[in-house]
Amino acid sequence: MAKSDANSDRAYDERPRPLAGVRVVDFTWIVAGPQATRILADLGADVIRVENEGHMDSLRGGLPPDGPPHPDRSGIFNNFNRNKRGITANIYHPRTRELIEQLISGADAVTENFSPGAFARMGFGFERLRELNPKIVYLSLSGYGHYGRDSSYVTWGPTAQAVSGLTYISGLPDQDPAGWGYSYLDHSAGYYGAIAMLLALRRRDRIEGAQRVDISQVETGMVMTGVTMLDWQINGRQSERIGNRSRHPAMAPHGAYRCAGDDRWITVAVETGEHWRELCEELGAPELAEDERFASLEARLAAEDELDAAITERTSERDARELMYALQARGVPAGLAQNMPDKMEDEQLAARGFYRAAPSPYVDDRFYEGLPFLFRQLGWDVHRGAPGIGEHIDEVLTELGCTPEEIAQLRAEAAV
Repeated sequence: MAKSDANSDRAYDERPRPLAGVRVVDFTWIVAGPQATRILADLGADVIRVENEGHMDSLRGGLPPDGPPHPDRSGIFNNFNRNKRGITANIYHPRTRELIEQLISGADAVTENFSPGAFARMGFGFERLRELNPKIVYLSLSGYGHYGRDSSYVTWGPTAQAVSGLTYISGLPDQDPAGWGYSYLDHSAGYYGAIAMLLALRRRDRIEGAQRVDISQVETGMVMTGVTMLDWQINGRQSERIGNRSRHPAMAPHGAYRCAGDDRWITVAVETGEHWRELCEELGAPELAEDERFASLEARLAAEDELDAAITERTSERDARELMYALQARGVPAGLAQNMPDKMEDEQLAARGFYRAAPSPYVDDRFYEGLPFLFRQLGWDVHRGAPGIGEHIDEVLTELGCTPEEIAQLRAEAAV
């Protein structure tokens, strides 16, 4: 099922890739679009990034794992663009435009995540794409999508999160909205982009004809507000910020508690009276179980600040991992708040082959997070890092029929 690569000690999964033979011409940049095409590339699609060297992907400016900054050594760019090939192209040069159109005509899909209308102004609107390739799948990903009152607005992950309602419901009850601390909607939009691409390819194969997919990043956040949306419609309850606590169902204690060591935490969710008694026993504080302030769920909910302070006083003296196992052995739901070193050494992830290493001439061999699913008869892999700027120009243009002399001429004319 796997063999060792001659140039490294990692193993390659030899099983067939589900998207082998699918070619995607990828004009996306930053996070949301490249996240979508990264999934396609992991599953075997030939993803060819088309970049503009004069207006580089901002992620190429990310800090490298070590050493001075360099556009080919950005860690975050390398992560989102692994397994892809890359070319640079001046699409306003006549011959280069011909070649890009030739590339599209032989592809299965085209993706972009520019502002609505930008790709059409470049000369690649859906009608033109369909002329070039009657079976093309065109996926666009933008803040509000290409239709509707707000379609002209531009978003980033944090602003899309705010508009979707996610930022409002995240945070502590007595403080302003906290947001999520990271651009999760850039990722979720990418996940939905990959799903939509697979559905469109399936539809294209069953019913011939070009397919257009228009994704709204804001709407991918709305999907995650379903519980609060239903609560308002059915119960008339306005959403509230509750931090790590639980209201529906009501639980107390329920939260993250500091443990011994530097920034170490454990999460605990007490759902029953038995959980509460076992927690008190493990913390060596049976008196808490007898305290009238905490004698019932209703009492604990009314005194959550005092309750959390009493628990933190005890957990702060305990090792988080040892306490987690001890509570789990007692049947109390508890989990260590793992940091990245914890996750890189996680035996469960190792057993599933979640981390994959890949060679790269720019950032050396690195481990990458994998896909969260396994196939019995099909495989996925990370077989190379991200392309350098224009790394595959010669390779791709040769496939399109260009001679070495023509490629050299195009370079001299700054066409590629």
